[in-house]
Amino acid sequence: MNVEKQYLKLLEDIIENGTSKNDRTGTGTISVFGRQIRHDMSKGFPLLTTKKMYWKGIVTELLWFLRGDTNIKYLVDNNCHIWDGDAYKNYLKQYEKDKKHGVKYENNPEYDRPFDQEEFINWIKNVDEFAKIYGELGPIYGAQWRNWKIEEDTSYEGKYVWVDQIKNLINDIKTNPDSRRLMVSAWNVGELNQMVLPPCHYGFQVYTNERNGKRYISLMWNQRSVDTPLGLPFNIASYALLLKIIAKEVNMIPDELIGNLGDCHIYQNQIDGVYEQLNREIGTCPELVFKDAFWDICEEDIPFADKVSRYEPGWFTIEDYMPQPAIKFPLSN
Repeated sequence: MNVEKQYLKLLEDIIENGTSKNDRTGTGTISVFGRQIRHDMSKGFPLLTTKKMYWKGIVTELLWFLRGDTNIKYLVDNNCHIWDGDAYKNYLKQYEKDKKHGVKYENNPEYDRPFDQEEFINWIKNVDEFAKIYGELGPIYGAQWRNWKIEEDTSYEGKYVWVDQIKNLINDIKTNPDSRRLMVSAWNVGELNQMVLPPCHYGFQVYTNERNGKRYISLMWNQRSVDTPLGLPFNIASYALLLKIIAKEVNMIPDELIGNLGDCHIYQNQIDGVYEQLNREIGTCPELVFKDAFWDICEEDIPFADKVSRYEPGWFTIEDYMPQPAIKFPLSN
């Protein structure tokens, strides 16, 4: 079944069978639990067509993860604002503490009050000192993917090493492609309380197999909390892009993309938009195209971890994409 048809059926499932629940945002949801979505990558790139998707934002966020970055400065500089709300909430929490300690910044005569969100983002973009402190989200995805902190020697307090899970994943795929341990996790229980938001999609696993003399690669991600109208389409496309990037690096053919989904919910203020989307016709999957700059770096004999730090959002484009108009679903932070 077409991946978008599966997605729309999931929306219908939640509307018809979902349970009303309270949530941390105070908005309220209807939800179901334990669903799965699958896509054959040979059928095209799984970017939804029943609403226009924010492709540059999808690419920028994934590259941010792969860089090991956890500060929204990179996102803001690339005009990607999907983490602004979480960063701003964190800033407001810190504001009173910092004000008590007399923390101020130059050229800010109004620091006797917290910035509004627009002012906050402008300062993130233009004042490096401010961004370094208040743009930080804690050890979220990028930190866990690229710099999982472990204590090397318990007899020596403060001595740590950092595990680069992405580097290890690529090496293991190349050297032991039939391993059942081709996994990356973002759910670090020892650091959850330091994150602005615990990971929603908390891990992924890669699987490869050989057919007719060719090696194929699949990716399955696991997600505890699924904002189905707004977040899930992002997640599908993001992990599809990650699968394509990894496949290029290890010289394998992208095969199947699978999402294991826990609490699949629709916020109460998204229901009207869901009905609008359910009444739209599904189009054909577009195609992902890598620009020449990507191929040039692919040819360089340098570690994959170094390559991803040089990727630019504009290197990944979508062709033959004919979506219907965007639907502005509210984001509940």
